[in-house]
Amino acid sequence: MSEDNKHRLTRRHLTAAALAAAATGLVGLPGRAAATPLAGPLATAPHPAGAAASGAPFVVPALREWAGGEGEFRLSGAGRITVPAGSDRLLRLARKVTAEIAELTGVRLRTPGFSDSAPHDGEIHIRVDSADSHPAGGERYRTEGSRIVVGPAHVIITAPAYAGAFYATRSLLQILVGEGRRALPAGTAVDWPGYARRGFMLDVGRRWFEPSFVRDYVRYMSWFKYNTFQIHLNDNEITAPDGDWSKAYSAFRLASDAPELAGLAAEDGVYTRPMWDELEDVAADHCVQVIPEIDAPAHARAFIEFKPELGLHGGNSDHLDLTKPGTTEFMKSLYDEFVPWFRSPIVHFGADEYPKEYAEQYRTYFNTIAAHLRSLGARPMAWGSMKWMTGTAEGYDRDVLLNMWSEDWYTPTMALEDGYHYVNTDDTNLYIVPLADYYHGRTGLDGAWLYQNWEPNVSRTERVEPMAPGLEGAMSAVWNDLVHADYDGEVVHGLVEPTFGLLAQKMWRGVQPGQTYEEFMAGVRRLGVGPGAEHLTSTLDSPPPR
Repeated sequence: MSEDNKHRLTRRHLTAAALAAAATGLVGLPGRAAATPLAGPLATAPHPAGAAASGAPFVVPALREWAGGEGEFRLSGAGRITVPAGSDRLLRLARKVTAEIAELTGVRLRTPGFSDSAPHDGEIHIRVDSADSHPAGGERYRTEGSRIVVGPAHVIITAPAYAGAFYATRSLLQILVGEGRRALPAGTAVDWPGYARRGFMLDVGRRWFEPSFVRDYVRYMSWFKYNTFQIHLNDNEITAPDGDWSKAYSAFRLASDAPELAGLAAEDGVYTRPMWDELEDVAADHCVQVIPEIDAPAHARAFIEFKPELGLHGGNSDHLDLTKPGTTEFMKSLYDEFVPWFRSPIVHFGADEYPKEYAEQYRTYFNTIAAHLRSLGARPMAWGSMKWMTGTAEGYDRDVLLNMWSEDWYTPTMALEDGYHYVNTDDTNLYIVPLADYYHGRTGLDGAWLYQNWEPNVSRTERVEPMAPGLEGAMSAVWNDLVHADYDGEVVHGLVEPTFGLLAQKMWRGVQPGQTYEEFMAGVRRLGVGPGAEHLTSTLDSPPPR
């Protein structure tokens, strides 16, 4: 088997041979492990969560600290939300939370407003104080932490930064949902995340999702304090029908008005600049960073359809021909066109699953595109592939954030030793391919196993130190390999939702001692998908798709 074909038995490219191996329990394919994740001591990684917040109201992720008080704060139509004078962004948040309280509880508060005086009875006051700190929370508290003080008369939310104030309102809303929807127990909550990056990735390249679904997922992410949404914007069918790549499905989902790019965008669904701006607006309102991924030099059939001369094997491939200087120049021109659309400081350039026989050209491409993205003001991100491609990271740009997705392609230990920062996107534990017989495609991720064994520092066989410098967080992923299968966003959501809150809990602070998986999931069911959804609803009382 050539390297060009062998590499397809990996991450998203499980062929019939790989499926047969999985069915018979065989392992050893690149990027693929046994169907059951690693169990035992190596997979068990305690999260530095500390003691449970005794008596705390149920919130996902759970509150770090809680000191109960006497009585409760009851919502009333006479109350309102206030913010310090001149805090226009906080006032917008106050209006948003006022609407969300009405949606979730039926209580219609008065119109929010500015106030620099002490809160009056019935008021919820939200403020940002950059001097606010917490010794145990440290930098994570300064960027995303908060303090909520609930008294019988009023509520005060204080945070060092806007994100912390926003997350505190998610906690407040969840407590209302769990406590009968009209009252908050008196007490003080102090909260902050363990990991800086808490993410989810959606492959829209192989399957079109309406903008409303994507916006809803950003809102849903924020309900559980996720802060990173990676959107995979181009891809293609796994294998060429009858060996003819011109028959394979492929798509690139951004539509530019540039005449030189006319014909590149997919015909069955694209995001225009106004659509993208609306997504970015919703993400900003919910403290979610959208990381766009334009994937090359593999998974690049959409680009080869547009310019056949850029492809390997005379264009009969989904791999770009990196021996041609014009190929890299074309990709640079794409980033020149679209990076100005993106508000994220991070842009993902893919760089996975390329034929090993072109390793030197691959390394040159990796370094060239990383440098080009930095010249455009972006922090480059890619899929970690150095071990499989060249054995080591020697000669690669080290200032690139990596998705660590397969230990066969590059391991977390190697990444840390080589000086990379990475996000744990381990395929064995965190991938879903809807309706496939691999990567949790029928039932979703293994929630019970994840609850007992997984933490953001755990991959297929490795466990790095919890909170290791360089480990920025974790991310689950939905890959839509089965391009001809009949399913939609509701099916995807039905596979994702059962473990979405669980993963949020693990990335924020870990499981609370003494709480069973069943107890945790009962609480998650009560919380639903959060407020503001255009169409998304909970599926947790429904069986997973078959």
